[in-house]
Amino acid sequence: MPPVEVRYLTDPACSWSWGSEPKLRKLLWEYGDGLHFRWVMGGMARQYGSEYRDEEGSIGSGADCFGDLMAHWLDVAEETGMPFDPRIWTQNPISSTYPACMAVKAAGEQGSEAEYRYLRRLREGLMVERRKLDTAEALIAEAGPAGLDVERFRIDVYSEAITEGFAADLDEVRTIPDEAREAGQFKETEGKVRLALPSLVFVAADGERHGVWGWQPYQAYAEAAQAAGAEPVNEEPLAPLDAVSRFGRLATKELEVLGDLPRPPLEAELWRLAAEWKLRPVEALTGTFWEAA
Repeated sequence: MPPVEVRYLTDPACSWSWGSEPKLRKLLWEYGDGLHFRWVMGGMARQYGSEYRDEEGSIGSGADCFGDLMAHWLDVAEETGMPFDPRIWTQNPISSTYPACMAVKAAGEQGSEAEYRYLRRLREGLMVERRKLDTAEALIAEAGPAGLDVERFRIDVYSEAITEGFAADLDEVRTIPDEAREAGQFKETEGKVRLALPSLVFVAADGERHGVWGWQPYQAYAEAAQAAGAEPVNEEPLAPLDAVSRFGRLATKELEVLGDLPRPPLEAELWRLAAEWKLRPVEALTGTFWEAA
């Protein structure tokens, strides 16, 4: 049986998408090769600045959009449990998300898995490392750490085909299905209506589409995947060392979701592994990552 296509609508700088990484990684683990991801870029901001408005989080309603973005990220951090450092918006703000979106499309020329590795690298850089990832050279510098062929990426990122692919993504994100509209899962950003991000569309073999719109619990992902014909292949929880071996650096919240463990005993186990030099903690402003020691 061919894998179920998953169209994952997102943006490298989308805070709710970053907050959904634990659910995405659980989906990747439980369904394995039964899902094939297509990463659709949302283009949340052509230009941040005094005129920027995003209905989500009332961004642009205050004195400037950057203060609103800081407050919004802190709210999302509290809701999702993922690490954030919103000081990027006062210390090193990006001017647009379009360059990062197009860079992710360029990474996709090396395959879906490479595209996701690169998307994840950008998310960490923006959300917790306060990196100004809005120029070609800054984005090319992230290709190596994401395991890409850097010289190929350097060529692809300037390709007209990438610009055209991103334009098609924008059209998709701005086309609101009736069920998403009825659920109120759409936002107005820079004067244009878009789907709430992240949104996932699971496409069955017969073409039937099963959408999960905006921030939703993991069960909604699993139900849509199975409705489209996917079956779980890994239902056992992942222990911390196994999870880090599979995915690389993980936030505490991701380990909680992948391991199906309550936070207190999980944190005790993580610090025990750190004391044994098996894991290394990496502190962020509002949380902790764990990587192999």
